[in-house]
Amino acid sequence: MKKILTICVTILILAGLLSACQNSFQETSSSPKLNIVTTIFPPYDFTRQITGHHASVDMLLKPGSESHSYEPTPQDIKKVQQADLFLYTGGENDVWIENILSSMGDQRPKTLKLLDCVPTVSEELVEGMEHDHADSHHHEEVDEHVWTSPQNAMLITEKITDAIVALDPQNTDDYEKNRDKYLDELHHLDETYREITKNGSRKTILFGDRFPFRYLADDYGLSYHAAFSGCSTETEASAATVAFLVNKVKEEQIPVVFTIEFSNGKIADSVCDATGAKKLVLHSCHNLSAEELKHGATYLSIMHNNAVLLKEALN
Repeated sequence: MKKILTICVTILILAGLLSACQNSFQETSSSPKLNIVTTIFPPYDFTRQITGHHASVDMLLKPGSESHSYEPTPQDIKKVQQADLFLYTGGENDVWIENILSSMGDQRPKTLKLLDCVPTVSEELVEGMEHDHADSHHHEEVDEHVWTSPQNAMLITEKITDAIVALDPQNTDDYEKNRDKYLDELHHLDETYREITKNGSRKTILFGDRFPFRYLADDYGLSYHAAFSGCSTETEASAATVAFLVNKVKEEQIPVVFTIEFSNGKIADSVCDATGAKKLVLHSCHNLSAEELKHGATYLSIMHNNAVLLKEALN
């Protein structure tokens, strides 16, 4: 009898412990996650790497969409308003954001601008480049493509971590551990680019397209020729611009003409047809296609692939 009683008591104790564990798990799993919204892919991906399972991260730009022509829907504006943290680039293409945020008053979320995370430069009109006829001061605009250099990606990652820790200090250890792991990977990416540019037989790249890689070129000692600046609204190049790019390819024996993702590639095709150069796509990471997202592409995977293509172009 005593033995049976002991067994019963043991079962009751175990049941109580299991119930306590289950309640504890439910409390943990139901604790509210941070709600973080970003406009474009780079801060979306950086934030996912930092937060892990502690946050819900949403990107406004739909897969395959061109970021420069993006217009927010009422649903997008609602997402921004409900966010704990909203990440955006800043600059000329994000003027709509400043207007919306200022109208939100007390309901405005915490925000972080990528342009505030790094030293910035103005867009540059290099020799032979078309200028934006709609804006005579286009060359004075800040170049918004700050994430295209791995060195800047490291600075941005640190600033995003700081902003997240300020909102959710109880998970600081996890965020900082994730940040440090990701910074190690970005550091490796930076070393890869340093090695490629140091050992390349040339230092010039050529784009039959817009040029959103000013920060990459500056950080790794590259010069460049392109049809348009990074945020130009122009889509057709003049005969003079195409002829200039063709001459540069021939004069400097440049083996690769780059274009960027989601481009029709027509200008690059014209230059390649006239010179025999090879057309390649250097991905600026503004956005991904639905297929790329489906297959788990990341900033790191895209930039490592870019490094392989850059090595080909410099040799």
